Amino acid sequence: MSGVRVPSPHRVAVLIQDGFIPLEIGIPHRIFGKARDSQARLLYEVVTCTTGGPGPVQSDSDVVVLAPHGPEALASADTVVIPKFDELTPMVTDGVLSAPLKEALDMIRPGTRIMSICAGAFALAAAGLLDGRPATTHWFCTDHFRDLFPQVRLDPDVLFVDDGDILTSAGVAAGVDLCLHVVRRDHGAAVANRVARVTVVPPHRDGGQAQFIRHHAPAAGDPGISAATAWALSHLDQPLTLETMAAQVSMSVRTFTRRFRDETGDSPGRWLQRQRIELARTLLETTDLSVEQIAARCGLNTAQSLRLHFHAALGITPTAYRRTFRG
Repeated sequence: MSGVRVPSPHRVAVLIQDGFIPLEIGIPHRIFGKARDSQARLLYEVVTCTTGGPGPVQSDSDVVVLAPHGPEALASADTVVIPKFDELTPMVTDGVLSAPLKEALDMIRPGTRIMSICAGAFALAAAGLLDGRPATTHWFCTDHFRDLFPQVRLDPDVLFVDDGDILTSAGVAAGVDLCLHVVRRDHGAAVANRVARVTVVPPHRDGGQAQFIRHHAPAAGDPGISAATAWALSHLDQPLTLETMAAQVSMSVRTFTRRFRDETGDSPGRWLQRQRIELARTLLETTDLSVEQIAARCGLNTAQSLRLHFHAALGITPTAYRRTFRG
């Protein structure tokens, strides 16, 4: 009797060149490499490649990585991740691809998902892959990027942009948010949340969140808004108002709203709505609760309200989401 066929892991190729940031190549290896299904099977295979063939690649520090694959690894990839390169290359200074990089990118199969981290977006733009499309990059180089690539619909203020088969992130650590977003898109919130827990990072920061937050520095002994957000997360089944949240930290509504934006880069209402949707995703994946029961647990009151907000946030109904991601 034939056994059940186990699907092959989704293959992710990380393309690096001289001048890469070590943290940025570690992000896809860590996030995708820790994603497992309910049987503890790896969901992704992550490989590192470089344009010059297998060999050493110099980072922007004294770290040197021995890339085990040449550009041919791109031809078999389901997803390609491109981190930042050396800032002095013609690609960054003039918006022109080097011949080896162009040859490497030409090996990517049509339909392959392509992601950039930080200034890796320069490679996608120089290759014409972002023409007429929305994208982002590190806030520090957005003016230069816009000058080189006016045909790209650059959004300099967000953490990442998901445009289907092309995804771009802001600087460095925003790559964590983008990779977690992709795991969530591929396999649901429960898998992504497990990866976030083991990586000790927040499970979800919305792509539209501001990438450069001017943090308020609480005075000694001042916990900021943390007590209010922790309280809200444990009371999502209740109607929550700005007044009740502000009262948890003994602030006026005006002060609380300002401090909330300072510390999170988001409004209290938008943050609260996102937490309700995230809880709904988790309950749809991990419980047999009805849509009506989940709506009550999330503080959205009715199944109709949950369907409306869920579809607005994710473009899919709760029932269809459960059918897709229930393990």
